[in-house]
Amino acid sequence: MKKIRIHALTLIIALNFSCTIKKNSVEKTATKPNFIFIMVDDLGKEWISSYGATEIQTPHIDALAANGITFNNAYSMPQCTPSRVALLTGQYPYVNGWVNHYDVPRWGNGANFDSKQYPSFATTLRDAGYRTCAAGKWQINDFRLEPDAMVQAGFDAYCMWTGYEAGNPQSGERFWDPYIFTKEGSRTYEGEFGPDVFTNFIIDFMKENKEDPMCIYYPMVLTHTPFVHTPLERDVKTNYNKHKAMVRYTDHLMGRLVASLKKLNLDEKTYLIFTTDNGTTPRIIGKRNTDYVQGGKTYLTENGINAPFIVTTPNKLHYTTDALIDFTDIYPTLLELAGLENNANPKGNGYSFADVLKEKKQKSKRDWVLSMGSLPAVLDEDKRVENYYTFKDRIIRDETFKAYVDTSKTVIRIFNMLKDPYETENLINQTEIAPTLEKFTAIVKGLPSNDAIPRYEKTDTIYGNISIAELNRMSEKSNQRKSNMLQLSTEEDFLKHINIENE
Repeated sequence: MKKIRIHALTLIIALNFSCTIKKNSVEKTATKPNFIFIMVDDLGKEWISSYGATEIQTPHIDALAANGITFNNAYSMPQCTPSRVALLTGQYPYVNGWVNHYDVPRWGNGANFDSKQYPSFATTLRDAGYRTCAAGKWQINDFRLEPDAMVQAGFDAYCMWTGYEAGNPQSGERFWDPYIFTKEGSRTYEGEFGPDVFTNFIIDFMKENKEDPMCIYYPMVLTHTPFVHTPLERDVKTNYNKHKAMVRYTDHLMGRLVASLKKLNLDEKTYLIFTTDNGTTPRIIGKRNTDYVQGGKTYLTENGINAPFIVTTPNKLHYTTDALIDFTDIYPTLLELAGLENNANPKGNGYSFADVLKEKKQKSKRDWVLSMGSLPAVLDEDKRVENYYTFKDRIIRDETFKAYVDTSKTVIRIFNMLKDPYETENLINQTEIAPTLEKFTAIVKGLPSNDAIPRYEKTDTIYGNISIAELNRMSEKSNQRKSNMLQLSTEEDFLKHINIENE
């Protein structure tokens, strides 16, 4: 009888100990914040009313700014592929090799974003117990050839538009009747609007996983061309008005996501980040305050790379900051906020700005930020992706000045961004700028002489490939343009622009 009591007591102690461990484990997991990272496709500050846009109202995005942190100096890369790979990897294009743009499913030749070579922030967070989800635009793998690409990139759940797949016309649709890839495979969602499909997927994911820490990556397909009508504005006709409708629908979806967060009681334990991958298409002119701004996608002027960037935090810290950040900083920031060591990214260039999200700070850990990368790549004789230039032009920005560096690794322009935000007066030859020029020249000398080229194991290429001659001809035409700057437009051009019918 005594032995039975001892065994029973031992069992009770063991069960209590086990429950305590389990409880502590659950409590520890529960303290980790959620992350929702939303990246609009092709949209500059001139189309966000909280940033001074005058031709549109974006009330739901403005509400984020009114209840969160607005960044004035957050730098993306100038185009899709360099921006996406930089934020996923925490590495500048000159490190990860994705300097030029490359539409993987469209152009083929075995190119792909190789997750083994470039572990993403999602992989690190998933390994630490986060439930991970991605929905929207991917375009850096061909899902026909790599059906497990999203899992390899770190995502438990996914609902993606892969990008146009060569030889598969229906795959070009991302808006109406979208062609979308999930764990069930790819199919057309007849009669549906792609942005709704992606947003619904994310909301369902939040409902199903609200008890666990979550990392949600939402690279939107809006507001990229082609210009389309939306479910809220079906009668718009011109490209300009369709663009405005697409921006308004982006804002509408932001409202839905925030409302769902609140309904699920997740808003007080979630960091929501809203940004864009680069500026608006140059086909569209907007107005910001009193200035007419042509879309700067692929350009290094502020309309191409100084992205809208708003963060709402669990404690609803509210202020506007001039702190310098760029897309390589997202990886280490998410990890620090999750309480994780950044051991999986030894080649990372980013600096965590977690302290800026926890305190009212006007400075980050950075002395300077960098932006680079755009326009088509080329193919070498082995049909591997290669950069057009061995050293791509780029900008380096500190708190006051912005320097343009050309392909010969020479600083050729310097602008005072505090006095001249639209970069109208090049100070490079002024005597008083000599110490600044010396500083930027030293930074440039510290960069690698040659940019890396993309590292990847080639996939099979059974669906057709762009020819070396065709891609290289296209690259030659694009990369030899006269300037990497696209400065302000005029009222005359703006009025002409909005009155032209482009049906």
